[in-house]
Amino acid sequence: MTLSVVSEPQPSYDDEMITSVDFDAGERGSAPDFAADPIFPGIIGRSEKLRHILRLVELVAASDSTVLLLGETGTGKELIARAIHERSQRHRQAFVTLNCAAIPSSLFESELFGHERGAFTGANIQRAGRLELADRGTLFLDEVGEMPLELQPKLLRTLQEHTYERLGSSRSKNVDVRLVAATNCDLEEMMEEKQFRQDLFYRLNVFPIRIPPLRERPEDIPLLVEHFTQKYAREMGKQIDTIPESTIQKLQRWSWPGNVRELENLIERSVILTSNNVLAVALPKKMTEAIDAATIVSDFEEQQRIRQILQETKGRISGPNGAALRLGVKRSTLLDRMKKFGINPRDAKIKYAVSDEAAPKARYAFA
Repeated sequence: MTLSVVSEPQPSYDDEMITSVDFDAGERGSAPDFAADPIFPGIIGRSEKLRHILRLVELVAASDSTVLLLGETGTGKELIARAIHERSQRHRQAFVTLNCAAIPSSLFESELFGHERGAFTGANIQRAGRLELADRGTLFLDEVGEMPLELQPKLLRTLQEHTYERLGSSRSKNVDVRLVAATNCDLEEMMEEKQFRQDLFYRLNVFPIRIPPLRERPEDIPLLVEHFTQKYAREMGKQIDTIPESTIQKLQRWSWPGNVRELENLIERSVILTSNNVLAVALPKKMTEAIDAATIVSDFEEQQRIRQILQETKGRISGPNGAALRLGVKRSTLLDRMKKFGINPRDAKIKYAVSDEAAPKARYAFA
């Protein structure tokens, strides 16, 4: 599916009906080149910062060196870890993950190293740990900064000697595993506060890779929006082929504290709310405000109502047949709401012209 990016004229909030519409995209300049294939499966983007990360992935993948991925929540650290594994000589073996923040301290040793039958209450069977499952493959320790302090020496010994013991056993087992760790914590600060072992940090920090937050690579946002729109539209059985250029610009200006994960959630929500072929995205008015799902749903419904009435009135705002009277609000109130939602009065006439006169579409597209 091809997504068109519609370039919108500047809003003009007057009461006159729009009598002509220019659909010649050529007069607005060349169409932006948003086309780019994922360089690595699952990793979307073409920014220089992302390309730099992937060059580092290529370099380190050929070795068995330990990699430490540093980055904020939602930047795609697991995707980078998988890319390292897939480019390595271990790619035919297992890629095993363990989220250190998701395992209670009392169960962490068993999860990582495994346990023997009877090692503790409830251990009715022998169980292999993640290390054993990852033998000859790659072990990805996510949120490694949350690893219990008392177990860090045992992991350090495993990395140094390539051996470990299951919980409840005194017999050492050999293991051949490539370790990739990730964190959004400041491990150096944690070391100063005695919350993370210095010797383990230096063992993990062989090849550190910092993954930039989404706000530092806004040029990747159009491709990500296209990818997530297609993904969720396909899952929901919807046909969405157009994204307003103003929407892309707003998304590129957003700070994205939750990074790619936050953007994906927003696009999924937007696809749910979209009732036609044009992706409807609602963001808070101020960049510092949090994205509130309930507010977005409410604003979206109001926005859709305004657009519908404007289309029915063919762009007329005031007067006996105007949209303000139909909506039961003052002209100034309607103009304020239109400005908030970024509604251009020309939009109504454009839609009217497309449906009634079969006007050509603007030539902006994700190739």
